[in-house]
Order: sequence, then C-alpha cells, then structure tokens
Amino acid sequence: MATMEIAGATTHGAKLRRAALPYIYLLPAFLVMGVITFYPLIYQVIVSFTDFQTKDLRLGLASPELNWIGFKNYIDILTGGLPVQNFEFFRVLTYNFWWAITNVMVHVPAGVLIAVLLNVQGLWFKKIYRAIYILPVVVPPLVVATVWRNIFDEQYGAMNQFLTTISMWFGATDPVRLRWLTEYTPPIPWLLPNGPLPLAYYAMMIANFWLGWPFMTVVATGALQSIPKDLYEAASIDGASDVQQFWNITVPLLRPAMIPASVYGFTMSFNLFSFVFFMTGGGPARSTEILVTFAYDLVRNLRLFGAAASFSVFIFIVSLTVFLITNRITRATESYTEA
Repeated sequence: MATMEIAGATTHGAKLRRAALPYIYLLPAFLVMGVITFYPLIYQVIVSFTDFQTKDLRLGLASPELNWIGFKNYIDILTGGLPVQNFEFFRVLTYNFWWAITNVMVHVPAGVLIAVLLNVQGLWFKKIYRAIYILPVVVPPLVVATVWRNIFDEQYGAMNQFLTTISMWFGATDPVRLRWLTEYTPPIPWLLPNGPLPLAYYAMMIANFWLGWPFMTVVATGALQSIPKDLYEAASIDGASDVQQFWNITVPLLRPAMIPASVYGFTMSFNLFSFVFFMTGGGPARSTEILVTFAYDLVRNLRLFGAAASFSVFIFIVSLTVFLITNRITRATESYTEA
C-alpha cells in the first residue's frame, strides 16, 4: 500500500514538472518583455493622467510639482484643446487611415503583379532581377526619405527636371517648378471630407511605393513557389487562358500569404514614423502629419510629456482596434485547421 502511494506521488510530481516546464522556458522571455514593454506601457498610462513636463523629469512620478489632472489630456486631444496650431485629432486620424489604406491598395497589387511576371518560365536573368528589387527593403527609411526629399526639391530635384523635359517635348519653354513638399493648395480638394491632401501626400505616395512594393513581391514570390505546377497544366489542358488561370488558381492560392502581408503592411504604413518625419516633417502646415509624428512633436518641441503619453494611448487603442477588426475579417492569424 505504501509503495503504491509513493508511486502515485512520484507520478503526480512528474506531471507537475512536465506541466511547469513550458512556463519555466517562457519565464526569461516574460521577464524581458516585462522590463522593455509592460513596465513602460503601464508607466506611460500613469503619466497620461498628469501634467508631466520638463520640470518633472528628474524625479518622475515622485516630483512634488507633478499634478494629477485626470482625463484632461484625453479631452484636450479630442476637443482641440492642446496648445498646438493646425491640429485636429479626427483630421489627423482620418488622414492616417487614408495614408495606410492607399499604400496597401497600391503595394499589394503591384507586388503580386511583379512577382507573377518574374515567375514566368524561361525569363532571363531572373535571379538578378530578384536581387535588385530586394534593395529597397534593406535600405533604411531615413536614407530613402532623404533621397526622395532631394528628388522632389523645387529648384534642383530630379522630378521637376523630368517633368520639364516632358513638357518641352510638347512645346513648353518654362521649367516646371512644382513645390512638391511645401505647396498647401490641394490638387483634389474634395478627396477627404475633413482635410485636404496636399501635393506632398502624392510625393510621399510615390516614394513609399518604391519602398513598399518589394516586400509584397518577396511574399508573393515565396507563395508562388508553393503552388503546384500540375494545377496550371491541368487548367491549360482544359482550355483555360492565362488570365483565367491567374484569377482562378494564382489569386486564391496567394490569398493565405498576401492577407497577413497586407495587414502587416497596413500596420507599418500606419506607424511609419521615420519616413514621414524625415521627408516632410508633417508639413506643410501639419497636413501630412500622422499620429506617431504628432506624438513625437509633443515631446520634442512642446515638452508636453503628459499629453504625449495620452496621445500614445490613443495610438495604441486605435492600432489594437484596427488589428482586431482586420484580423477578424481576414482571419489572417488563423491556421488552415482553424479556418
């Protein structure tokens, strides 16, 4: 009897050790995440309920001059009560969504189309093309923004020089001097209901297109390699044209790879701080400002740390909501067995 009790206790202890083993392995990751993610996040939420400014930096939350102001920062952000010119939260939010959506709408089809073209049988120098189109992915956004800012320079930029050359073919004599990054008057005034899209937006779209389509092409190329060639051969025997094969075989089988890539691309474009900051700085007149660049401006220029913390909480809530909605609609994180 005693032997059976000892054996049972041993078995029970082995089960507990086996159940605890995954948590032991995960503990270092939890500790690191707690230090670099959860603690700053909680601290930021606490700061958002204060008037934290430069005077409070040395002592932090223990500063005797720190005032707890409740939801005032959040209310000021939503009602335009911040001491900032040309700022309206919902206009910036609308522009931020439009910026992210239009980038994905351009990047994904272009990436798929280029991947399909480079996947054609018998194409010469295919590996060289794939090595070249991956370059924008590895170039830092700071470098990309700086180069494209120079390209769109009003006086000496390559874009205006190119347009000047084109206009001269049609008999024009004056050089083109478009103020790509400083012109406030929108080319299409009605495109967004609560704020104009200046010429700088279109310049940024061109530059970010160069930066964004290679990633989508890489994802699409990998997915194309996994599609069995037998499907195309069978469709060809049945008389399906290349266009029909593309829409009925390629597109459905690319969907499991491209939808998560689209969600990732939307998230990256939504929070694309470095590119926007270094190319336009949010100008002209904050018309190309996105949420993350404005939060940075609250800290860098105005030193309103409490308001910036509240703004960051808004960004987190918006980003999380967008992710949950898109994940629910697209089922991007579900496996084949769950779908």
